Amino acid sequence: MRYGKSRDAFFDNIKARKAGETTRKVGFPKIKPRQKYNSMTFTQAGYELEGNRIKINSIETGFSFHKHREISGVIKTITLKRDRCGDYWICFSCETVDDAEPKSKTGQSAGFDYGNTTFLTSDAGDKIASPQFFKQCLRTLRSLNKALSRKVKGSNNWYRACGALTRHHRKVARQREDWQWKLADELCTAFDTLCFETLNLDGMKRLWGRKVSDHAFYQFLQILEQKCAKHGKTFVKIGQWTPTTKPCSDCGYPNKDLSLSDRQWTCPECGSHHDRDINAAINIKRAGLAA
Repeated sequence: MRYGKSRDAFFDNIKARKAGETTRKVGFPKIKPRQKYNSMTFTQAGYELEGNRIKINSIETGFSFHKHREISGVIKTITLKRDRCGDYWICFSCETVDDAEPKSKTGQSAGFDYGNTTFLTSDAGDKIASPQFFKQCLRTLRSLNKALSRKVKGSNNWYRACGALTRHHRKVARQREDWQWKLADELCTAFDTLCFETLNLDGMKRLWGRKVSDHAFYQFLQILEQKCAKHGKTFVKIGQWTPTTKPCSDCGYPNKDLSLSDRQWTCPECGSHHDRDINAAINIKRAGLAA
């Protein structure tokens, strides 16, 4: 099952790169030893489920789990997973009837530009800053890393320090993801069409490193796309090479002298004064609606 999914993802990536939808290159899947796996997946056989207890037939062992809500629909797969903190999770994939009500139509559309200083800038001039959860916890993470380095590798204290560091990283990731889900819901409520541009995030990471990783922009786009599909909204991604930053949003004049440090600029052709990010967001919206 894992090999089949990774093989499909490999060929999907080739098609996406040929279409210019992404620059990310995925290698052909390799067979890994079973010791490297921290999860196991069952289809509709190989287990017995009774209430909040599951019995795995292959190992003849039962496990009790905390069921935070009732399971609805037909169970297709069950995945048992051990995370890096040592906690065990059970994930149910179910086939259900989609009864989610689409959000009400607003008739509004928006383009958004991603930036390092401001997470998102809309074509209307609204700026959304990222909380940068990793940056907020940097001092604590440094302290935990130092504590880990002072322990003897393989000792009980070393494993305890590893667990403390891993749990803190998990907390940061959960805070970031929670904020992104809430932001995606707000945007889906406010707009019917949302336009974004495809970015070379790997190249941006090489330039700005930790800050780009802390924003997790690619993860946010995946969440937003899922939200839009669920609530009947339109999600548009324009091509990576579509000019959005340098063209004037009023007259279309390409300002080739514009540098990365220029946050405000005036069009030499029509005299319009622009905020760099707002101008790019307007061009992104225009290109997205025309696509």
